[in-house]
Amino acid sequence: MATCVPAAGRGTLHYRVADYKGRSCRRTAWVSDMPIKIKRYLQKDLSWSKGVSNSKVLQIHRCAFSEPTLCKNQKLFKVISSCKKDNHTKYFDFSVIGSGIAGLRYALEVAKHGTVAVITKAEPHECNTNYAQGGVSSVLCPSDSVESHMKDTIVAGAYLCDKESVRVVCTEGPDRVRELIAMGASFDHGEDGNLHLMREGGHSHNRIVHAADMTGKEIERALLKEVTSNPNIFVFEHHFAIDLLTCQNGSDITCLGVDTLNTKTLEVVRFLSKATLLASGGAGHIYPKTTNPLVATGDGIAMAHRAQAVISNMEFVQFHPTALADEGLPIQPTKPRDNAFLISEAVRGDGGILYNLAMERFMPLYDERAELAPRDVVARSIDDQLKKRDEKYVLLDISHKPKNQILSHFPNIASTCLQYGLDITRHPIPVVPAAHYMCGGVHAGLQGETNVKGLYVAGEVACTGLHGANRLASNSLLEALVFAQRAVQPSVNQMKSSSLDLTASNLWRRPIVPFSLERNAKDKILSATGELRKELQSIMFYYVGIVRSTMWLETAERKIGSLEAKWEEYLFRHGWKPTMVFPEICEMRNLFCCAKLVVSSALSRHESRGLHYTIDFPHLEESERLPTIIFPSSSLNSTWSSRQLHRQPMYQ
Repeated sequence: MATCVPAAGRGTLHYRVADYKGRSCRRTAWVSDMPIKIKRYLQKDLSWSKGVSNSKVLQIHRCAFSEPTLCKNQKLFKVISSCKKDNHTKYFDFSVIGSGIAGLRYALEVAKHGTVAVITKAEPHECNTNYAQGGVSSVLCPSDSVESHMKDTIVAGAYLCDKESVRVVCTEGPDRVRELIAMGASFDHGEDGNLHLMREGGHSHNRIVHAADMTGKEIERALLKEVTSNPNIFVFEHHFAIDLLTCQNGSDITCLGVDTLNTKTLEVVRFLSKATLLASGGAGHIYPKTTNPLVATGDGIAMAHRAQAVISNMEFVQFHPTALADEGLPIQPTKPRDNAFLISEAVRGDGGILYNLAMERFMPLYDERAELAPRDVVARSIDDQLKKRDEKYVLLDISHKPKNQILSHFPNIASTCLQYGLDITRHPIPVVPAAHYMCGGVHAGLQGETNVKGLYVAGEVACTGLHGANRLASNSLLEALVFAQRAVQPSVNQMKSSSLDLTASNLWRRPIVPFSLERNAKDKILSATGELRKELQSIMFYYVGIVRSTMWLETAERKIGSLEAKWEEYLFRHGWKPTMVFPEICEMRNLFCCAKLVVSSALSRHESRGLHYTIDFPHLEESERLPTIIFPSSSLNSTWSSRQLHRQPMYQ
């Protein structure tokens, strides 16, 4: 086991430590994702409320391909008041990676103080926000209370939530929702003229603000309208973020921007900025069936991990209980979906009932809250029914409700199902769990700050402590709004105090596009990568799913390590160079990284809590009620996928 040496400091948070096999010790925590022994220096006062110190979290073992070093007396930054653009290097005050609710809301605020680049992997609307159906949870009714919302969040999170983070989000949330409305977001209203508030699983009150069953799409529309009309915001579509650009100064690591690949022109474009917000979403595509869009390949979490950011709670992967099961549709889709179609939590909140294929209602057998139990409970209950009965899906029935009510509340779900011959006003909907949301991510303080100076996070890529071991329905959009706003002032302060010379773009080697590879070699590499991607997803599905065991997790760890080594060997044998980039290859790097983080974290938790259920430790353990913290590790002997491209060994 590696040696852990705590550094001096003050604070209260305790957490767990595990070696790469998941063996855990009490009170301190790190999880290595590499099978080597490395000394790490931990901070006593790592806390959700105070964030992560920029100077005491770690002492990295330097090696021949370390970060660019900034000399103490070197003139580093000169102030840039407006963006400078050329074909390959662009300069902005702020860079935003991701165009969902968190990224766009942040961009609109920091644009009051400087120039902003919004960097998005596909079209701006292609993000998890756009696919969010249910709504935004917020206390907007006199009979509701912040205390009640906090209690529901903490109970759903299996008491692993950070109470201060919960308080902040539940208290500030109503103002953030009102700001959206003032910006032009149109939410449903009742006959009395007030906002129509829905109830979803785990909530004790009706508090879900929604726009029918297309809430995310409406929010994205309103935000994009504001962004496109803002002269200080520049949106870069089809720019795939490759790696964060970081520098080392003593024990401080600073983020100075990001390298991207324009996937239309296949040009590498470097963005240099004084503050960077990572708002790139989750990693649903580490699994074969997910509600996430194709862009959700864990890019932000993987980039942050490679940049030495602290990662938290990656074992808690939320499977939405009710994704549309294509196998049960009267008319089968003509081709496989890129992502599973979500059947909103609000269907159960509105009275939907779950049955097995024998039309036996089963949720009361598992939980007294029945269909209104939190998502982790419902997903495990469905999984249990499917395994016991050897069936491929269950049924969610809302047809007992008035037809007009169904069609007005769920027009998108109704119309989509009707395309496949299913009338949800008359027949039940076939549903099955699918990977949906990462409760873990880049460890963030109460202002979205990370242990990497100049790097802030918001949205699904972040782990703020709000969700604990399981996210309460419709809390994700709310969290994104609150933390995007909270990250604004420290980002502005960072921008104004920055003295680094952003024109020094040659501190890092540039990635290269593999034009020099023969067409046949590139085709072979891409074909092999596609097959190995499916194999990785299959490993995660069978061994790291809704129900886990130590043996299954250890099997996954071995198989993923072997698969990654096989992939990298294949790449380099066919002429791939360490600094080469291509969209499918970059995604595969990130999928491997996130999969390993999930498995390592799961192995370290010796209890069942929230979304992490293991048959070897089936009960809650009070001694385990601590967040899992993954500290940065040395690049020495790590895999190619786990290192920043500009930190690859020079001799390769």
